[in-house]
Amino acid sequence: MKKSIKLFCLLVALLCFTGYSSANQKDYRYVTVPNDPMNARIYTLDNGLKVYMTVFKETPRIQTFIAVRVGGKNDPAETTGLAHYFEHLMFKGTEKFGTQNYAAEKPLLDAIEQQFEVYRKTKDEAQRKAIYHTIDSLSYEASKYAIPNEYDKLMAAIGANGTNAYTGFDMTVYTEDIPSNQIENWAKIQADRFENNVIRGFHTELETVYEEKNMSLTRDPRKVYEAVLASLFPHHPYGTQTVLGTQEDLKNPSITNIKNYKKTWYVPNNIAICLSGDFDPDKMIVTIDKYFGHMKPNMNLPKLNLAKEEALTAPVVKEILGPDAENITLAWRFPGAASKEYETLQIVSQILYNDKAGLIDLNINQQQKALSAYCYPLDMADYSVLLMQGRPKQGQTLDEVKGLLLEEIKKLRAGDFDEKMLEANINNFKLGLMQQLEKNESRAQMFVNSFINGSNWADEVTALERMSKLTKSEIVAFANKYLNENNCAVIYKKRGQDPNEKKMSKPAITPIVMNRDAVSPFLKEIQESKVEPMSPVFLNFTTDLKQLKAKTGIPVLYKQNTSNDLFQLLYLFDMGNNNDKALGIAFQYMSYLGTPDMTAEQIKSEFYRLACTFRVMPGNERTYVVLSGLNENLPEAMALFEKLMANAQVNKDTYKNLSADIIKARKDAKLNQAQNFNRLVNYG
Repeated sequence: MKKSIKLFCLLVALLCFTGYSSANQKDYRYVTVPNDPMNARIYTLDNGLKVYMTVFKETPRIQTFIAVRVGGKNDPAETTGLAHYFEHLMFKGTEKFGTQNYAAEKPLLDAIEQQFEVYRKTKDEAQRKAIYHTIDSLSYEASKYAIPNEYDKLMAAIGANGTNAYTGFDMTVYTEDIPSNQIENWAKIQADRFENNVIRGFHTELETVYEEKNMSLTRDPRKVYEAVLASLFPHHPYGTQTVLGTQEDLKNPSITNIKNYKKTWYVPNNIAICLSGDFDPDKMIVTIDKYFGHMKPNMNLPKLNLAKEEALTAPVVKEILGPDAENITLAWRFPGAASKEYETLQIVSQILYNDKAGLIDLNINQQQKALSAYCYPLDMADYSVLLMQGRPKQGQTLDEVKGLLLEEIKKLRAGDFDEKMLEANINNFKLGLMQQLEKNESRAQMFVNSFINGSNWADEVTALERMSKLTKSEIVAFANKYLNENNCAVIYKKRGQDPNEKKMSKPAITPIVMNRDAVSPFLKEIQESKVEPMSPVFLNFTTDLKQLKAKTGIPVLYKQNTSNDLFQLLYLFDMGNNNDKALGIAFQYMSYLGTPDMTAEQIKSEFYRLACTFRVMPGNERTYVVLSGLNENLPEAMALFEKLMANAQVNKDTYKNLSADIIKARKDAKLNQAQNFNRLVNYG
């Protein structure tokens, strides 16, 4: 009898978490989670393909991510950079598109593949040059049949935005933002692309990958990042190889290895389709099954036998040279992103730095003890990292900045922080979650993260609840276990010529035939397909917005937020930098000031407690001030902001310090290649 009762209760519990969508006489089972703010459905097709869905009808569009659980850590040791390189090749087409005549093109592509296998095994430079000349000649002949960039034309034909992809250590993800009436065409194109990819334009795409590698050699932030990983992960692929690969491996690519890699990993039971937007889930799953459901799974997916990192017993210190201004980075290793430890790490990170009232915010940045300092967690599937970085003021040494950062770690370990910070952290996490739920991209990205990191969606939904129960004593114990001076990486970024900066020389390549006006039958079919038209919805200024006047006569436009519990209040001042050149600096200065009854630190802490923030954006003609946060705290946040605006207390020493920091920051900016490039673009 008791067994029957238990079985009945178990059945009821399961029904709370599963459902069925019925269409075309086939039942599609899906999983849901109670109290999920996204009301997500998670399907698993018969071939193992995961499909994550959340409906969000704010706009008639759908954010799509196709995530493959494979990345740089899966690269064979002899061909590092393979995952990233194949990401590029996924845009080259299939047997149906990207070609005018695949039957005629294929023998040439096969010959190119064979020549590359000879090339990569040949050591004599003269012979290699001769083989590459043959490859170049074959590639020129093959290009007569190819249609470059036809995938982009397909996406343009269906009105897609954000066509892109990215590769990390744990994943390769392909992104498209499509109109909600183009689901059928999108699925047709993507299924063909993932099942029948053809590797064409191989040697010309190498030039792009070479250039990306060369650029990475002169980007100091990337070099620091790679040095952090190499220090913390001496035995794991996170540290022993890079996503872009070594120069030697890139010089000796293998089409055969890439094909084997694709056959092994690009299979439905290693892929998730993650969707957020305006669609009918029952119809969507039928369409996905129609185009992806026949793909064959790999029932022998390799399991990586990755070495487990031992605990560090002494700091790992490295020095990086490059053109950018000096900085120092400290980093610690933690368990992976799906672990409970990572949940605690997120709280710890916020206590240290939250851009308002963390220990680093109040004790270093607010008191102007360094030019800037911050920290944040890096989440990866196998391990995670807490990364801290500081930039020195004029005349300050990197070791002095290091001392400031470690002092805040000591305070954390000693429990020298306000316990109210824990509640404030949760409020701000709630705020961040609600802001994420307002965008299709971030909603779908949550699915990607869960799939790649191997977490249960139920754990993702309930994470905030668990984090809210963490006590101060648990935080302190966690900090003492993981954060000390003997188990960290210390990266000194100094100015100077990097002796390892040896760029890859690009081989001579004959310009290929572009066939710009050629169109495959597949593209023509998509262009001529008929879809259900969408009816536009326009904003009516007089009926959709309420108009009133404040007591002072200031006009107010108002629209109630019925989607969530967030507010945004925008003050518009009809004056800008053209009226007063010092306006931007004045508002920057104000962030360091208090009022007669509150210090600047108290004001920052209060805004953080309220989970509200303000931004000032002076333009040339107008200045915009935006106050935003949790709706329940609007009156308090508004009163606090207007109090600061009306009663900010001047502090001459603070302004003198700020002026020196601005001058130092401008000097540093002149050393940064990316900032210089942006300035040149703006000037142009």
